[in-house]
Amino acid sequence: MNLLKTLSAISSMTMLSRITGLLRETLIARAFGAGGYTDAYIVAFRIPNLLRRLFAEGAFSQAFVPILAEYKNKQGHEASKTLTDHVANTLVWSTLIVTVIGIVASPLFVYLIATGLEEFDAAVWMTRVMFPYISFMAFVALAGGVLNTWREFKIPAFTPVLLNLASILASLFLQQHLQRPIYAMAIAVFVGGVLQVAIQIPALIRIGMLPRLSWNPAAGLGDPGVRRVLKKMGPAVFAVSAAQISLMINTSIASRLQEGSISWLSYADRLMEFPTALLGVALGTILLPSLSKAQADGDHHEYSGLLDWGLRLTFLLSLPAAVGMAVLAKPMIATLFHYGAFTDKAATESARPLIAYCAGLLGIILVKTLAPAFYAQQDIRTPVRIALVVLVATQVMNFLFVPYIQVSGLALSIGLGACLNAACLYTGLRRRGIYQPAPGWPVFCLKLLAACALMAAAAWYGAQQIDWLALQRHAILRAGALLLLIAVCAAVYFAALLGMGFRLRDFRRIAR
Repeated sequence: MNLLKTLSAISSMTMLSRITGLLRETLIARAFGAGGYTDAYIVAFRIPNLLRRLFAEGAFSQAFVPILAEYKNKQGHEASKTLTDHVANTLVWSTLIVTVIGIVASPLFVYLIATGLEEFDAAVWMTRVMFPYISFMAFVALAGGVLNTWREFKIPAFTPVLLNLASILASLFLQQHLQRPIYAMAIAVFVGGVLQVAIQIPALIRIGMLPRLSWNPAAGLGDPGVRRVLKKMGPAVFAVSAAQISLMINTSIASRLQEGSISWLSYADRLMEFPTALLGVALGTILLPSLSKAQADGDHHEYSGLLDWGLRLTFLLSLPAAVGMAVLAKPMIATLFHYGAFTDKAATESARPLIAYCAGLLGIILVKTLAPAFYAQQDIRTPVRIALVVLVATQVMNFLFVPYIQVSGLALSIGLGACLNAACLYTGLRRRGIYQPAPGWPVFCLKLLAACALMAAAAWYGAQQIDWLALQRHAILRAGALLLLIAVCAAVYFAALLGMGFRLRDFRRIAR
């Protein structure tokens, strides 16, 4: 398997997801601005979304995929299918129970997460509508893990597009027919979850891995493979969700700052997810099955080589993304969100946490590249210990930063916490001898920094030539100017690298 070609394919699907996601956020910003009801929607969605990442996508995938890869490589298709059936039954039933509890206890959850929220009742209603999203995503996470293990990456990468399309249609057509228009967005999340489940089924049937669910919630709990997955999932919850827990704490802190703070942080976070998903999530998706196979085969040279390839690509693409987004923060926020109810103040305030996030973008993406190296070895405890330390360190940084730079301090704490996380993961890999860097890293990094400096100069000069907020009524002109500026920056960066001897063939890699 050509990993660079596969990464490009996944990134293209992820790009489509992120573009539709940004369109969704643009329409939400235009329709609802950055006020109390938007804050309520963001809080309501974060509660089931956090649980989804804790119990479905994040922790589950890191625990399940290496074990499934082991079954596939050593025991064959039938054993893998039986394990998938039993795991699916356990996962779906457990998340259904959590969903019922969540619907009943929504007022308590909203109060704990955002005690200072003004539109409390609206947040509770939307939380109840969106809580079933956890169960939908549990099945989607399992399907994605199975398909990725069979190296079928496109459907899982495309799946999030369906949620975005449902939200886009709701913001355009449904919201105008409701007494509280923001409720349309909660309904869209429910519908989007159903659609994401539906698209997985044909792909699973095609590879003969569609799970059979039982009416007995305890069916499969006696399976040794299920017990292994559950044993790994417990600590994996902490290992993959430190940033999410910090984000929830940040939401609570932001709810006590001036109105709109939650929305400003959320819009900045949406833009940060763009490079994080295109590179970090995509790399983690293809690295985990490949690393798991190398581990199962006992090929330590291949294991280290795969990781080195992933790290070089991370630096190659993350550094310019961080620099470019920091310099172009205000133009990007203005171009994407500064319409309708989204005011000049909201655009300016949203750009500040985006700049702060950029300080830690490399760390955020590195974590998604380095963590699979531990998960592929079925070592969850080490990332857990690191995650707990980072969680505490992030809150200490909140205490230091927030009184002085308000909502930007929250973003800066998460970014720097991710850098600390990445540094600890890297140190752990080196000490164990799991990863040995290939020659040439110092020169490689110096060339990247030189290219980034040239690109930053071009971005800064271009950004100063336009009053981005003044072009609110000229959306096409403003979008065209931003796209042109980004294209010029990319051309400067890659031309500089080309002049310093970089070639595309140096980053091609075939997985065994």
